Amino acid sequence: MKIDNSIFQDLVKFYGEAFHLPPLSAKIYAYLIFDFERKGICFDQFVEIFHASKSSVSSNLQHLLTSNLIMDFTPIDARKRYFVINPKYIQIRFQEIMRKMANEIEILDKLHRFRNSDDENYNEKFEIYKSLLRKNIENIQETLTKL
Repeated sequence: MKIDNSIFQDLVKFYGEAFHLPPLSAKIYAYLIFDFERKGICFDQFVEIFHASKSSVSSNLQHLLTSNLIMDFTPIDARKRYFVINPKYIQIRFQEIMRKMANEIEILDKLHRFRNSDDENYNEKFEIYKSLLRKNIENIQETLTKL
């Protein structure tokens, strides 16, 4: 499998931050992105590639599986499990973004009721911001229905 190290490092950093992944989980996830044909990478390959202990690789793969970011499969003619990116990763990523925006709207509504301000400028900016969040949620939902 061919990998561009610079892009790999960018992916590790990005997905580590975006999904709050531990370093090895982010590396495994980023590495799997380069598996364009979705043939899968087996456990032993990860141990060899990342020079990590079997327990570290195992726990990080389990974390990614539990997070639904990757999937595993065992071919009929093989004994080893192979790991691939979850084909629904786009939906997972954007559902999490929508969840965070909806949560922010809920918290902001509570804060707004608590403040109970008569300041028209503040109230207008508050509603504009909430409207932006709602429109983003709607746009993402609409896009996800097309995937």
